[in-house]
Amino acid sequence: MRIDRCYCFQQTFAELKANADAHGARSVVDLQQHVTFGLRCKLCHPYVRRMLRTGQIVFHEIVTEKDEPE
Repeated sequence: MRIDRCYCFQQTFAELKANADAHGARSVVDLQQHVTFGLRCKLCHPYVRRMLRTGQIVFHEIVTEKDEPE
């Protein structure tokens, strides 16, 4: 399994990371000020938190809120 984007808004984690880096965003809420993602099902939120923490942009395992809490 390859997980690499917010499926509701089709924003890849690579695009989100570039935006986060460009704007200094360090949280989901900060990043949402600059790009639209994660407003519907919110399943991407734990992946985005891990992305912001580690820089990882492609995932091969399911990451949940328990794994990456706010």
